[in-house]
Amino acid sequence: MSSENIETRARILEATVRMLEERRGRGVRMGDIATAAGISRQAVYLHFASRAELLVATTRYLDEVLDVDRRLAPSRAANTGVERLALYIECWGQYIPDIYGVAKALLLAKDTDDAAAAAWKDRMLAMRDGCRAAIEALHADGTLAPDWMPRTATDALWTMLSVQNWENLTVECGWSTRQYVSRIKVLAKRAFVEEPA
Repeated sequence: MSSENIETRARILEATVRMLEERRGRGVRMGDIATAAGISRQAVYLHFASRAELLVATTRYLDEVLDVDRRLAPSRAANTGVERLALYIECWGQYIPDIYGVAKALLLAKDTDDAAAAAWKDRMLAMRDGCRAAIEALHADGTLAPDWMPRTATDALWTMLSVQNWENLTVECGWSTRQYVSRIKVLAKRAFVEEPA
């Protein structure tokens, strides 16, 4: 891809992020994005075959800009399952505030917008994979609480860490990010880690 194409693609993705946040996911059409990016609608379609493809690419672009892989590195390098679980929760809890504008837009639009639903599903599957890795690390260590199977523990952790739950606790209840991370770590450890005999 030429540098001009890379630059145009980045302008499209940046415009999409802005519009999703400003409009809360409503009425973000390819033509509007083209106008915001200062290019033709056809140019948007040259880079993204569909709106769903554009929205999925936008969420992945945001992960790239915010360097999610660097943020996840400590969790991925953890020596124990307990450490991996805590570091994953810390990473995710500190990441949600940075992606909240786009996440909220997709949440609001996903029930009536197939493209938004596809983008939301793509990102939530990636987040679920992080939950699965943390739970499997506990299981591999023999420290997963006996009441849980890895799959159901993954389900529960994924739900516990949902953007909607974060929103309830921070926006509605007034928890700080620090309080959220600290308290969710305690809850997750109590729920998923076997108590020493």
